[in-house]
Amino acid sequence: MAVQPMSRRICWLLRSSARGCSSGVPVTQPSPREPVRPATEELSRRRQFLREHTAPFSAFLTDSFGRHHSYLRISVTEKCNLRCQYCMPEEGVPLTPKADLLTTEEILTLARLFVKEGVDKIRLTGGEPLIRRDVVDIVAQLHQLEGLKTIGITTNGINLARLLPPLQKAGLSALNISLDTLVPAKFEFIVRRKGFHKVMEGIHKAIELGYSPVKVNCVVMRGLNEDELLSFVALTEGLPLDVRFIEYMPFDGNKWNFKKMVSYKEMLDTIRQQWPELEKLPEEKSSTAKTFRIPGFQGQISFITSMSEHFCGTCNRLRVTADGNLKVCLFGNSEVSLRDHLRAGASEEELLTIIGAAVGRKKRQHAGMFNIAQMKNRPMILIGFFSMFQGSPPASPVTSSWGPGPAQGRRPRMLLSHLIATLWTEHRAPQAPLAWQWLGAGSPVRLYGSQADLDTTSMCLSPGTQAPATTSGPWATSDQLTHVDSEGRAAMVDVGRKPDTDREAVASAVVLLGPVAFELVQQNQLKKGDALGVAQLAGVQAAKLTSQLIPLCHHVSLSHVQVQLRLDPSRHAVVIRGSCRARGPTGVEMEALTSTAMAALTLYDMCKAVSRDIEIGEIRLVSKTGGQRGDFHRA
Repeated sequence: MAVQPMSRRICWLLRSSARGCSSGVPVTQPSPREPVRPATEELSRRRQFLREHTAPFSAFLTDSFGRHHSYLRISVTEKCNLRCQYCMPEEGVPLTPKADLLTTEEILTLARLFVKEGVDKIRLTGGEPLIRRDVVDIVAQLHQLEGLKTIGITTNGINLARLLPPLQKAGLSALNISLDTLVPAKFEFIVRRKGFHKVMEGIHKAIELGYSPVKVNCVVMRGLNEDELLSFVALTEGLPLDVRFIEYMPFDGNKWNFKKMVSYKEMLDTIRQQWPELEKLPEEKSSTAKTFRIPGFQGQISFITSMSEHFCGTCNRLRVTADGNLKVCLFGNSEVSLRDHLRAGASEEELLTIIGAAVGRKKRQHAGMFNIAQMKNRPMILIGFFSMFQGSPPASPVTSSWGPGPAQGRRPRMLLSHLIATLWTEHRAPQAPLAWQWLGAGSPVRLYGSQADLDTTSMCLSPGTQAPATTSGPWATSDQLTHVDSEGRAAMVDVGRKPDTDREAVASAVVLLGPVAFELVQQNQLKKGDALGVAQLAGVQAAKLTSQLIPLCHHVSLSHVQVQLRLDPSRHAVVIRGSCRARGPTGVEMEALTSTAMAALTLYDMCKAVSRDIEIGEIRLVSKTGGQRGDFHRA
């Protein structure tokens, strides 16, 4: 059954269920003898009932600026089954002892109190809420609360496919899934665990069960996943998703840096260059998102602009942490313990007085991104803002970029997202790890002896003074950067009008192993196996993947790749030489350099258990031929 018919059928079944309206409007099933009221008449009757029975909003949940707080986020656990670099400080976080966490009954007691005062939406967060054993029972009991209209969960998606059917039956009505990359290998790097395909399966299950739109949270960070913006947007063409791009925010321990943040306007500009027909949708009251849709697409995209354009003026959210503290502002560091007062036997009136005092102290807006970065606050995993951000940059700044970002100015028709969408449309999960498809499986690989002798040009790798490089050709050098446009932004060079010529490039690197590791490599005695052979294969694979690793590189159809590794006993080193050849409008220098660098890194990985004092150096272009700028030869 196709996804859309399934969605319509489930929605119809939900609308026709016998459960009473959460607003308190009586709902009865007509007897066989009674005429069935038209849907419009029934809807009008319910709205009239609400207008006549609406009570003033709770003073306890109204702050000094008149904001009504009708949305409560409850963290049900601090634990998580992933180890995202973004979410957790590098050194980890001390978890609260179990005895100090809210019990199920305490969670429900607080929920009842807040709903009684006017909260009509509750979202369960974590940690990862779906690892809590009684999460389905918590949802079912929340579903019984009169006046609660929406029950949501934010999840990393690992357990979602298994738990979503019982959660939906229990009353779960809203779903946010955190996913910050569409590249399986990058996913594993970010979260330090496997599970990309489980998340994909969970998103597929949500669509199948009729959740529409399925919200996908994507934290955008420069140097890590901003090159995947268009890939995520392309997903909404054939799937009922709301992809929510979130500005990178500072939390304790995540080493936030302004340079890592990609602003809403920058993201919007990038997307509009690809889809100028992008149109803005009306904003809902108290919404945190600026929502857009591309005409003809099933889904939509949104931006959460907490840093560049805050929405504090319409904030209606309160948060209860897993250890029972009330936070009235995500970025504020003041908290009040509701758990302690509950366990001390406080009455409802006393609890409301405490809650009201905290809400009353809420400030007009947060302190701004630079001040927030200097403030002491909980790590995000202990707050429960998102269950987990799965797009986490390393603790230190990175400049490398991953993934299948589409070429600027091209319609992203062959993106990974389209592959996934196609598989979902056919109602089946991917049969092979998607990462394999990005490793060029099935492509011809030319391998050469890992200890082949190098020709005399390898002498340029010896330490000492190097002779100057020589270039030839009418355009040997350029007086400006070609990958920067007139406004100083990164741009991909248009090579469409350049003639095809034979291109060849050679690069080299040196890995100083030290005497112990060198001896083991020379004797092929490493426990991991043949280090030279594995490094050589890695270099060949890397050459073919260059356009996916270096953001502004064009894809090149290589006709020949050769990676050679030579042992240098005088320095206890391995000399690596990589050469690439192709015919086309652009050079292959980056392919040769990437090939050599990856072979060197692989050699390090193979030997690191023996020695941490390994050095990689002298990565350089040795020569290149072909192209308008002429030849280059390092003397």
